[in-house]
Amino acid sequence: MPDMRISEAAELLGVSDDTVRRWVQAQGIPTWKDESNRTVIPSLAVAQLARESRRVAEDAGVRRSARNQFVGIVTAVTVDTVMAQVEMQCGPHRVVSLMSAEAVRELGLEPGSVATAVVKATTVIVETPAARA
Repeated sequence: MPDMRISEAAELLGVSDDTVRRWVQAQGIPTWKDESNRTVIPSLAVAQLARESRRVAEDAGVRRSARNQFVGIVTAVTVDTVMAQVEMQCGPHRVVSLMSAEAVRELGLEPGSVATAVVKATTVIVETPAARA
């Protein structure tokens, strides 16, 4: 498993570099300097931080099969007579949902609203970045 710089870990986790440094210090995660004298962290430790830091929406007792939940803020809502497009920023991720205009009204969705995108997909494509030089 490759190591990654603190800034890369922060970007993946959707937090600041300083937050990652605090988590590393609080949990005693080992870090070291790479050949460019930058602090690096094991990618496995970043994965563990991601699991520990994820935020799951409050469900009020609702159980669901979908595991992919992204808490974020609504950034745009486009509504016509029947359908609507809702854009959200969930950490570093932009999530776009198409739904009925009625659902937008019932949920009170508007820019600035906090909402949770729940994703249940039959197909998920996974990509990896090209190898770093």
